Amino acid sequence: MNERVREFGAGLVAVAPLAAGGVPFGLIYGVVAIQAGIPPTLAIAIAGIVFAGSAQFMITQLVAAGSPPLIVVTSVLTINLRHALYSAALARALAPLPQRWKVVLAYLLTDEAYAAAHRRFAGDERSATRHWFLLGCGLGLWLPWQIACIAGVSLGGTIPAAWSLDFAATLTFIAIVVPLLVDRAALAAMIAAGTTALALHQVPYKLAIVAAALAGIAAGVALDRSPSGKSPR
Repeated sequence: MNERVREFGAGLVAVAPLAAGGVPFGLIYGVVAIQAGIPPTLAIAIAGIVFAGSAQFMITQLVAAGSPPLIVVTSVLTINLRHALYSAALARALAPLPQRWKVVLAYLLTDEAYAAAHRRFAGDERSATRHWFLLGCGLGLWLPWQIACIAGVSLGGTIPAAWSLDFAATLTFIAIVVPLLVDRAALAAMIAAGTTALALHQVPYKLAIVAAALAGIAAGVALDRSPSGKSPR
C-alpha cells in the first residue's frame, strides 16, 4: 500500500506544473463555449465527458462557425487519434491490469499524463505498481481541469480580453512537446504538422488542424520505420 501511495503521489507531483498551466486553458474553454452559444450545462458536460482541451476547443469553434455535425465529429475524432498512439505506447506496461483499471486509465489519459507516464514507465520495467503513477497523473489533471472549465462557464464573458489567457495554452503545449523531441521521427512530426498548419491556416472549418495532425502522424511514422529514424537512447 505504501508503494501505491508513493506512486500516486509521484504522479500528482509530476503533472502539478502542467495542471497549473492548464487552468487558464480551462477558463478560456468555459468562456468560449458560452460565447459560442453552447448551454452552460452542456459545456460542463463536454468537459467531463471529452476531457481533452484541444477537442473541446475544436467543438466550440466549429459550433460557433456553424459547421455541420459531421465536420464537428470528424474533426474531433481526427484530433483525438493521438490518444490511440498513446494507448499503444503504454499497452505493454498496462496489459496485466484488470479491465476496470484499463477503462479508468484510458479515460484519464491526456497529453500531459502520457508525457509523464512515458518517462516513468520507461525507467522501471519491473514495478507492479507504476499504474498508480498514471492514475495520479490523470486525477492530478482531471480535477483542476474540471474546476477551471466550470469557473470559465460561470464567468462567461466577464474575463477581460487584456488578460490574454490564451497564451498560457500555447506555453502548456510547448512544455509537453519539447521534452518528447528526442529523435528524428518526433522532430519530423513536429515540423510537418507545424508547416501544414501554417500553410493551411485560412482553410475554413479549422480543417488545417486536421490536416496538420495527419501530416505529423504520416511524417513521424514514415521516419520511425526507417533504419535511421531513431537516435540511440
